[in-house]
Amino acid sequence: MSADRYLLTNDAPEAMDRFTAFAALFDPSTFRHFDRLGLTHGWRCWEVGAGATTVVARLSARVGPGGHVLATDINLSWATGAAAPNVEILEHDVAAAPPHGGPFDLVHARLVLVHVPERDTALDNMVGSLRPGGVLLVEDADPALQPLSCLEETGPEQALANRLRRGFRSLLAESGVDLAFGRSLPRRLREAGLVEVAADASFPVSDRACNHLEVATINLIRDQLLDHGIATEAEIEQHLAAVVAGRLDLAQPPMISCWGHRTPA
Repeated sequence: MSADRYLLTNDAPEAMDRFTAFAALFDPSTFRHFDRLGLTHGWRCWEVGAGATTVVARLSARVGPGGHVLATDINLSWATGAAAPNVEILEHDVAAAPPHGGPFDLVHARLVLVHVPERDTALDNMVGSLRPGGVLLVEDADPALQPLSCLEETGPEQALANRLRRGFRSLLAESGVDLAFGRSLPRRLREAGLVEVAADASFPVSDRACNHLEVATINLIRDQLLDHGIATEAEIEQHLAAVVAGRLDLAQPPMISCWGHRTPA
């Protein structure tokens, strides 16, 4: 989607804090999938929406000097952290057209397509960029599948956290996010013609990185929470104080990881 419609912009000071928290929460799952899918020296890879530079760095190290990593995004604010001889950085909209540099052995997108209104076109572009036998790995959240911030609402602090999470989901929906997108990935990859499609999920609960992500996210959307009457300034400060003090067992929506192969020639 266009950068001006993106609720969670990469330009904001809190964006890097969010990237860091996402890396702590989800890199182990993503990297495990890379290993399972056979990522190795010499592969050509396309990382879509490459704000989490830890993923670009992992791909770069694994494919080695004989491989290549194309890292793309509509906003390159993160790009200084991804420089490497075998990494090419490109400003690119995944829904507009396939990028140059293909075909690719691996195309990967994490927490990207859920934000893209033209997600079917984007998925088609990703599939079309695979070499015969190449693999697509798409990882996206499903906030509707698990909508709570606190799984146990045992008091007013937990109730406030869940109310803010509901407000956040409403803002996401208004900005064009499909809150039930993650669960649709297996069907979408099969319909796109991929084979050997499979999926699993990562579901963070009561992890310190959940607290860091919550603080960064609330600060990032603070103005929208106030403007839409979702919370008062005092309530936001109360919630952040509870998070920082570690009084809440925060959860994140499950991230569905789905993969499939393009049919060999």
